[in-house]
Amino acid sequence: MAASPGAQRGPQRLSQALSELIAVRGYARVHGNARLQTAWGAVAGAAIARQTRAVAVKRGVLQVSVGSAALLSELVGYYRVAFLDKLRADYADLRIRDLKFRLDSNLKS
Repeated sequence: MAASPGAQRGPQRLSQALSELIAVRGYARVHGNARLQTAWGAVAGAAIARQTRAVAVKRGVLQVSVGSAALLSELVGYYRVAFLDKLRADYADLRIRDLKFRLDSNLKS
């Protein structure tokens, strides 16, 4: 009988078992999302952070939800490059190469 791809023979290393548990339970994702919110809040400032939310980093692109069309336009037109430069300088470990803003009417403006 063939073993499943994740099955191993004999004991498993504790570090490997913990890594798999963290991945399966999503603990790293929760910590990563908190790190994104912290970084975004520091870069955007309190006023903008209250009206936006860092959603995720996908392929190096930080996706940010914005509560109003007017703010979305302002962020894209005036702040995108400055915020991106600050994220790259202060949070290089996040490896953000671009920003993408999207309108989310569920966020408070």
